[in-house]
Amino acid sequence: MSKDNPVPLIAIRNEPLTVQEALDAVHAEDVGGVAMFIGTVRNNNVGRPVTLLEYHAYQSMAEKQMRKIAEGIATQYAPIQLAALHRVGSLQVGDIAVICVAATPHRGEAFAACRLLIDEIKAHVPVWKREHGPDGPYWVGWEDARCLGDEHHHHHAHEPNPDHSHNDHSPSSEPQRS
Repeated sequence: MSKDNPVPLIAIRNEPLTVQEALDAVHAEDVGGVAMFIGTVRNNNVGRPVTLLEYHAYQSMAEKQMRKIAEGIATQYAPIQLAALHRVGSLQVGDIAVICVAATPHRGEAFAACRLLIDEIKAHVPVWKREHGPDGPYWVGWEDARCLGDEHHHHHAHEPNPDHSHNDHSPSSEPQRS
């Protein structure tokens, strides 16, 4: 493994992601365990049909944050090689949205590091998700700031309301990450 670069591949891409590229990035002769997470677009979310998914990102900030997360994990699990790819744009059901790979001398560290990598990316990287279904498009996991202060908060991920539709507005500063 390269101690000089434990994070050889971090990218936000508009084109389809490939598993082989991520595997090739972490390949080394002293690797005994490789764990991979592949996130795909499913046809439903919280019981609602999903026909298309859009991912939007502030690309340079998202890549910097992904690298920062991966480098932090690399210090916890050294020696390690990590790779992470996230797709943006319009994705169909079944398309790969994210790939995370961790390669270590032993499987336990690879599993733990890979799980931590995807969890931290989902929690902290500025990538926003907009789902499309029979009721039209809606942002996932954001709260409309215009509704704050109401006696109840409007979480617009899966509660379209004809009297309170905000589907065409961009996400607030604290959306749920992909």
